[in-house]
Amino acid sequence: MPISTITREVVLLTGATGFIGTALCRDLVARQYSVRAALRGQHILPNIKTCDIGSIGPETDWNKALSGVSLVVHLAARTHVMRETAMDALAAYRDLNVLGTRALAQAATRAGVRRFIFVSSIKVNGECTLSSAFTEDDVPHPEDAYGISKWEAEQALHEVARHTGLEIVVLRPPLVYGPGVKGNFLRLMRWIKRGVPLPLASIVNRRSLLYVDNLVDAIITCMDKPPAAGKTYLLSDGEDISTPDLIRAIAAAMDVNPMLFRCPSTLLTMATKLAGANAEYQRLAGSLQVESSKIQRELAWSPRITLTEGLAHTAQWYHSKYLKKSDI
Repeated sequence: MPISTITREVVLLTGATGFIGTALCRDLVARQYSVRAALRGQHILPNIKTCDIGSIGPETDWNKALSGVSLVVHLAARTHVMRETAMDALAAYRDLNVLGTRALAQAATRAGVRRFIFVSSIKVNGECTLSSAFTEDDVPHPEDAYGISKWEAEQALHEVARHTGLEIVVLRPPLVYGPGVKGNFLRLMRWIKRGVPLPLASIVNRRSLLYVDNLVDAIITCMDKPPAAGKTYLLSDGEDISTPDLIRAIAAAMDVNPMLFRCPSTLLTMATKLAGANAEYQRLAGSLQVESSKIQRELAWSPRITLTEGLAHTAQWYHSKYLKKSDI
């Protein structure tokens, strides 16, 4: 990756210690940006200044963190969870994802920040696609508390922009994978590595994915390109794949044989409902395709890492982290 000799602006990054934030920090430093990480508690990050801002919410004091900052990349969020425990899930999501995001944007305008990049979610568009891929022109249709909070956060940011001139850029990625991945993708890798029989061979669907370094590259592209101001972009690797083929591709990257077998979809649906895992099954069985031609056309961005390469990098990371452990 080429390192620019241009004097770079100061970037405030939230969520710097997370899956995406870790990869973004690495590339920002490589491209000679001055990075400041807004964190909860004291952390030491290589080549990065940190600022303890405590919990993110409507009352967070951003003054010290934003001093001298020109760009904000907002990754921190109350993320989607499969088994919600909050009594009022939407209120819990709104506190950080909506009110916290709005407060950060308002503080950013007071501090003279030029551009605010918000990593949202394809769940703003909806949970599944039927005949065509999601685009930026589709009417948002979030279905759960997380998706609703991300959509409301986008609207709050654009409202701040209308009154202040702050340049807002919104990115909506689908499932992001790569070294450091967690959640359902990591769980799937463990099942495949262990040789767990998976009754998913009969599924016929198409899903878009996004390798973490491709997302990082898109974020950095949006930091510098003037046409990005005020825009929303959907992202993907551009290689939609079915769930059975994804399992086969992951297995090939991990050098194992996938244990796939056929099972009637009606039986799977009934079984997962009884087990309280219907939402997880729908994410495996349903289609969710993303059209990313707008960012390619307007900002000349395209994914640098192919699906095969991304899975190979992810498998290499998995083996280095888990191979000697009992839970591979």
